[in-house]
Amino acid sequence: MNPKKILIVDDEVDLVETVRFPLEIEGYHVLVAYNGEDALSQARKESPDLILLDLMLPKLDGYKVCRLLKFDERYKHIPILMLTAKTQEKDKVIGMETGANEYITKPFDMDYLLKKVKEYLSK
Repeated sequence: MNPKKILIVDDEVDLVETVRFPLEIEGYHVLVAYNGEDALSQARKESPDLILLDLMLPKLDGYKVCRLLKFDERYKHIPILMLTAKTQEKDKVIGMETGANEYITKPFDMDYLLKKVKEYLSK
C-alpha cells in the first residue's frame, strides 16, 4: 500500500522540519514547498492526499493557493489544513471562505495536528 502524501507549505524551514519529522515517523510521504507558487505547482503535479498550508508565503499567499485548488474540480477534494500565525477571527473567516477544511493557529500542539491529519486521511 502506498503511503499517503502530505504537502507541507511554509517558508520557515524550522517549522517545516518540526512538522515533517513526526509525519514521516507516522509513515506518511512528505512533500515540501517554501512558497505559494511552488505549493501550487507541487499540488497539481503530485496530487497530495492532504495539504498543510501557511498563509503568509512569498510569491502567492496561502489564501490564493487554497482558493485556486479548491475551485478546481481536479483538486477540490484535497483537504487543506491552514497552519498559520494569523490568529484574528477575520483571518479565520477568510480562510474558511477560501475553502480550508481546518484553520489551526501557531503555536500548535503536534499531537492535535497529527490527530487532525489522521482524521482527514481516514475519510
